[in-house]
Amino acid sequence: MQDTRDEFFEEVIVAGFGGQGTMLAGKLLAHTAMKAGREVTYMPSYGAEVRGGTANCMVIIADEKIASPVVSKPNSAIVMNKASLTKFAPRVKKGGLLIMNSSLIDEKPRLDESIDVLQVPANDIAVELGNQKAANMVALGAYLQKRGLFSPDAAAESLPDVLARRYHNTLPINTEALKRGAEFAKNNG
Repeated sequence: MQDTRDEFFEEVIVAGFGGQGTMLAGKLLAHTAMKAGREVTYMPSYGAEVRGGTANCMVIIADEKIASPVVSKPNSAIVMNKASLTKFAPRVKKGGLLIMNSSLIDEKPRLDESIDVLQVPANDIAVELGNQKAANMVALGAYLQKRGLFSPDAAAESLPDVLARRYHNTLPINTEALKRGAEFAKNNG
């Protein structure tokens, strides 16, 4: 699909290793967009192993119906580890956005100068909040701030819908992680 139309059309890849919450971050983004009345697709992709293996998901948010859920050249990518950076950063479209977890990625990729790269110490911020597993929400919050699509509060409102009930005790820390990620992007991007 071409981006020559006036309608909104955003393709996002969220990637990391299994256990980093990439699927949850993508599902939350998709659900938040759906609640806002947008057309949405969400397509997860797991590696051979789940926890510790590679995992990514593709999310498309649009005003019009979406023909295919497959994303080959995303407008934006959120990468949580070095392997995901290597695989997905070169695919980001010119003028796109790359959010990278600088807690686990110590190099800046060589990309087209038009790509906005934000290095977010997602794990470090999550640890400060008391739960390293909230790094995915920190990165998503940074993405939301940079793109201006939805507020961290809108995403936090969708959290109970996408988070398994047994994890609802983590709602406050995940909500705070979304806000801290957005705050980091606002102050550093």
